[in-house]
Amino acid sequence: MRLVQIANGDDRRVAMVEEPDLVLLHDVTSTYALALRAIESGQKITGLAESLRSTERMAYDTVYEGTHSWKLLAPIDVPGDPQKLLVSGTGLTHLGSARERQSMHAAAGTTPDEVDEAEMTDSMRMFEWGRRGGRPAEGLIGIAPEWFYKGDGSVVKGPGDALTIPGHAEDGGEEAEVATVYVIAADGTPHRIGMATGNEFSDHVFERRNYLNLAGSKLRECSLGPELVLNADFQDVPGNVKVLRAGSTIWEKQIRTGEANMAHSLANMEHHHFKFAGHRQAGMVHVHFLGADALSFGSGIRLAEGDVTEVQFEGFGRALRNSIHAEEALAACVQVKVMQ
Repeated sequence: MRLVQIANGDDRRVAMVEEPDLVLLHDVTSTYALALRAIESGQKITGLAESLRSTERMAYDTVYEGTHSWKLLAPIDVPGDPQKLLVSGTGLTHLGSARERQSMHAAAGTTPDEVDEAEMTDSMRMFEWGRRGGRPAEGLIGIAPEWFYKGDGSVVKGPGDALTIPGHAEDGGEEAEVATVYVIAADGTPHRIGMATGNEFSDHVFERRNYLNLAGSKLRECSLGPELVLNADFQDVPGNVKVLRAGSTIWEKQIRTGEANMAHSLANMEHHHFKFAGHRQAGMVHVHFLGADALSFGSGIRLAEGDVTEVQFEGFGRALRNSIHAEEALAACVQVKVMQ
């Protein structure tokens, strides 16, 4: 089952995707409220959604293309309280992106397989640790993956929204990923309610200057959607990512995600995220990005004003499209008032 959130002014609805239509649900205005209701009543979210289906339908094409009065939102938010949503991620999870990072060694006349641990960058060393210890047997704890904070709910953009390269940034680049979505129950138990197509969007130029800039490079907007997949098969997920400029594709790549293509198991990543008590606060929503397989930045692409990114994964519904908006360079310092 796949759900979307839509809005028309201050009015909001949740709908099930039944191509070529959206089937509206009654008595619920957000996927967050739907998830809380399912958790509190002990129901499966899919069963609850089915019980709330109405006879109202919309043509998905018109909503998706932006010609309808109703607009697609990100598939998860906390309406009116974005501080209750935490966005984070795990990097160095995919074999493809690790090979891209390792390509610097190939330029020196060696292949990735010829580089021993003493010659590895810290990033590659951490990836290898994950490959060796990130998939423990069920019930056991594996090695901790890389982890980063991205922001609260205010940084999450929906389908069709612009992703902004802020005036203080050196770059903005797409990262085509799947993101997992969790809601924390009243007793502190995390509930994974679904997955969504995501664009994690980072400042790769700033990160490349020094890997210690990673934390700052991630403090950017991101996008999700259009659909929240409630029963996703995340074993082996093929996808496609492209960048369009003036209507023409300037870069495109077939990608793969899913546990079969990752150094860490999903269970291991979830344990190391939710082992922190602060991540198990009742009513909180967590959106966690699971890592990218390929980046246009690695092929020398620099996103610019008006470019469009498109990400799609098999089984995850329609493609996530976002335009790029580049702010003018920051000309003055942010002023802080001192309280006397």
